[in-house]
Amino acid sequence: MAILLFACDLDETQEVATLTNLVWEDNFDTDGAPDPTKWAFEIGDGTAQGIPGWGNNELQYYTDRPENVRVQSGVLEITARQEAFNGSNYTSARLITRGLFQRKYGRFEARIKLPTGQGYWPAFWMLGDDNNGTEVWPNIGEIDIMEYLGDEPTKVFGTIHGPAYSGGESISKEYNLLNDRFDTGFHIFGIEWGPSYINFYVDDVLYQTLTPQDVEEETNGEGRWIFDDRAFYMILNVAVGGNLPGPPSPDTIFPQSMVVDYVRVYN
Repeated sequence: MAILLFACDLDETQEVATLTNLVWEDNFDTDGAPDPTKWAFEIGDGTAQGIPGWGNNELQYYTDRPENVRVQSGVLEITARQEAFNGSNYTSARLITRGLFQRKYGRFEARIKLPTGQGYWPAFWMLGDDNNGTEVWPNIGEIDIMEYLGDEPTKVFGTIHGPAYSGGESISKEYNLLNDRFDTGFHIFGIEWGPSYINFYVDDVLYQTLTPQDVEEETNGEGRWIFDDRAFYMILNVAVGGNLPGPPSPDTIFPQSMVVDYVRVYN
């Protein structure tokens, strides 16, 4: 995941799709571990996956322990902790729907309350199916529905990554919340994704639309729109430190949680 702010402006005349047929949901109604029919875990510091530090020199070790991830009182809590664990100084969790639920097109949304403080980097995002490991990022595509830096509690980002527009060259736009903060209450983060477009929302506000034309323009013709050729799976995680957003400061409070009320998919 990475952020660079040079996306196109929203075309105010665009017709906004409204998708209402619910095809998948998790309302986190059963206390304990996340539902294993809906969520799997990615464990470790990225070394086993061939990307130590998860490709960004991040500091956390992801676990499936209840100390880092649990469902209680109708919400999912992904909790980052400052503790020595398997060679890392922080722990957290990363949940994925890979192999359990993958889909091309639709409305993907989650209602989330976020942590705050330098070094926190929670996200709700998607990766394209890699055809059993035969394809690699960024050729599989990435859609970051919501990324957030804990030291900027009024701002989130929506981003896409693909060939010639990945990492620091990704195509992204920020959304600024007025007279409120993302760490003090729940907000809905979502996309509506169809053939040749992705619309990004916070609550009921459409703040960014990306199309193949935007990729063409932002990459001077070198990029390729890769969001019409495969299904994507969802990811929820809380990263700590890394190249972005930088390490926690002495004032950063641990533990804190990303609290998820629900995740829903419509077509």
